[in-house]
Parts: sequence; structure tokens; C-alpha cells
Amino acid sequence: MDRQATYGDVFGVGEFRSLWLAQALSYIGDQFAQVALAVLVYNNTHSPLKTAVAYALTYLPPILGGPVLSILADLLPRRRVMIVCDLARAGILALMAVRPLPFAALCALIFFSVLLGTPFTAARAALLSEVLPGDMYVVGSAINNITHQLTQMLGFLAGSAVIFVVGTHQALGVDAVTFVLSALIVMTGVRRRPAPLRDAKTRESLWQITRRGGRLVLGDRTLRPLVCFAWLCGFYVLPEGLAAPYAKTFGDSPFIVGLLMSATPTGMVIGAFAYSRFVRPDNRLRMMGWMAMLACAPLVGSGLRPPLWAVVVLWALSGVGCAYQVAANAAFVAAVPPSGRGQAFGLAQSGILASQGIGILSGGALAQVLGPEPVVALAGVAGLTVATMLAMSWTQVRTEVIASTHDRAISAAA
Repeated sequence: MDRQATYGDVFGVGEFRSLWLAQALSYIGDQFAQVALAVLVYNNTHSPLKTAVAYALTYLPPILGGPVLSILADLLPRRRVMIVCDLARAGILALMAVRPLPFAALCALIFFSVLLGTPFTAARAALLSEVLPGDMYVVGSAINNITHQLTQMLGFLAGSAVIFVVGTHQALGVDAVTFVLSALIVMTGVRRRPAPLRDAKTRESLWQITRRGGRLVLGDRTLRPLVCFAWLCGFYVLPEGLAAPYAKTFGDSPFIVGLLMSATPTGMVIGAFAYSRFVRPDNRLRMMGWMAMLACAPLVGSGLRPPLWAVVVLWALSGVGCAYQVAANAAFVAAVPPSGRGQAFGLAQSGILASQGIGILSGGALAQVLGPEPVVALAGVAGLTVATMLAMSWTQVRTEVIASTHDRAISAAA
């Protein structure tokens, strides 16, 4: 049996270090921008719906172009896709930071910036599976997940402090700088590779490739529940989108907004570390359904209108349950053919962002009528219901997924 990979093994791979550092820089800048947008809109409008609409713009663009644009990660060299997307996003953010813009124009630029993130994410995820073989990929995915949530936690808190001191447009300027640094790191630290589909004898249109990718992911009895587990995040990410109106219950400070927005990512950091470090690979797959239910169940407690400290604890506990994404992501990678990973990752990521955006948008509309506390509780009830159904369907296929994982480990060792 293969030795279980450690964090030291993964960080010993130079290309992974470059991909990881580029990811961390981009994420930190993104959190600054998200806090700036939430605070700016709510302070100007005092409308939970408009705040949710603006925040949802950081998730919704992949609905329109994500599945198609993610194909670029399979048609073009993935390193090049990442660099071009980073530089393009840096230009867009710099434009937003140079001068105040009408809110509609600001939202349009944010839309295109997020849209460019789809091929970048697909290319990075596909490259990661090439850089890290076997169980190293699982540990590397956990490190990336922890980094994402840790930068969210620190970025939300630091972002609220930076905005309080220097303003919202300066925070957008910081975001632009992080994208430039990310492009430079990828340029110098990741080696060139050819495009995966360059040698194909027949050329298909983007629409044909997109349809084939959809059939690959949604038509497979193993991939389908895995991608549905990933899309479940639309329920438990909703509290982030309502953090600004929710914080009004406890005061007017932007630090309370940052505290609430960082609660779930903090729980995710703890959960992902424990899940990847102390739980064996087979048990990660067996626990996935229970963890998915844990991601939604604590949100139901928000309906009791608890004090601030209890809200933070409940949302952090929800974040702990989200660690099931580590196992779902690893199993998804193992089941997808290498030549189609960019597109498959792009489709999955687009669905994740779309579910988050739709969830936040719907939650904002309901909060306009009911208030944020009962809406978060309703999201918990709905998410728990869906997670329970997914867990029941997962039990029917997880045994063969575990067996398939063992077979691949034996083949790799031979």
C-alpha cells in the first residue's frame, strides 16, 4: 500500500509552491475587493437586496460563460491561460481603482473580472493534477482549500481594517497588484507544457466540446453525485452574502461584517486540516455525506436570533463540515480522463460559483422581506434536506469508488 503523502512531500514540489503562492496572493486581493463592495453598496443603499445583488456578481458570471471559457484550459497551454487571465484581471481592477465609477459600470467590470477567473481556475486545477500524483494530489488539494479559507478569514478581517483606514478604491488597487504578482510567479515558477488537445485529429467547435463535457460529468453515475456535492455550497455560502445586513443587528462597525464573513472560512481551515491530516483516504469518502449535512445543519440555529458569539460559532461549525469538499474533489479528479480535466474542472467550478451566486441573490431577496436571520435558517433547512438525499445516493456508489482508488494505487506502485 502506498505511503500516505504529507504536507512536506507536497511542498517539496517546486511547481506546486509556485501555484500555491500565486493562488494565495490572488485570494487575498479578492477578499479585499469583496469586503469593499459589500460595505460600499450597503452604506450607500441600506438595502439587503442590492447588497446581495452586488455580492452575487462575484459568483454569477460563470453561468453565462464559464462552461465554454473553461475549455480554453484544454485547448491552449494551461500555463499561458493562467498568465493571460491574471494580467487581464489586473488591468480591470486597476481601472476600477484609478477613479470612482458609476455603480453600474463598476458591476460590469467586476462581472468580466470574475468571468476571466473561470479559465484560470480550470487551468490551475488541471495543472495541479499533473504536478502532484496520487495521494499527493489529495494533500495538495487540502492545502489549497485551507489556503483559500485562511486567506478568506484573514482577508475579510484585514480588508475591513484597510477599507476603514484608506477607503474602498485603494482596496481594489491592492487586488490589481496581487494579480500582477500572481502572473509573475506562474511565469517564473511553472514550466511550459503543450496544450492537452493539440494533437487531436478532428477539430470540434466550442459548443460541441461543451456538450461532450456536460455528458461526461453529468452522465456518469460516479461524477454526478460528486459534482452535486460540490454545488451544495450554494446553501452554506449564503451567510457571507448577508453578512453586512446581518451585522446591523449587532452594530454599525465594518469589523463586525468582517468577523461574520470570516467565521465560515475559519471553520473550513480547521475542518480541512483535520480531515486531510488525520482521516484516512477511505474514511474521507465514507464520511462525506455526514460532513455535507454538518455543513448545513448549524445554520438552522440562526433562526433563534442568538448573540454575536453564538452566530460566529454556528457559522464556523458549518465551515468545519465543508471539509468534505477535499474528498469530493480528489475523487472527482481520479474519475476524469486527463485530457478533459480542464473542461470538467471548469464545469464543476462554474456550477459552484453559479450555485453560490443564485443562493446569495435569492437570500438577499428574501431577507428584504423576512430579515437576514430567518433566511440563513431557511438556507440551513433546505441545504440539510438536499445533503441528506445526496448522502443516501452516495452510499450506493462509494464502495466501487473506494475499490477503484485501491486499484489505481496498486497500478501506480507496480
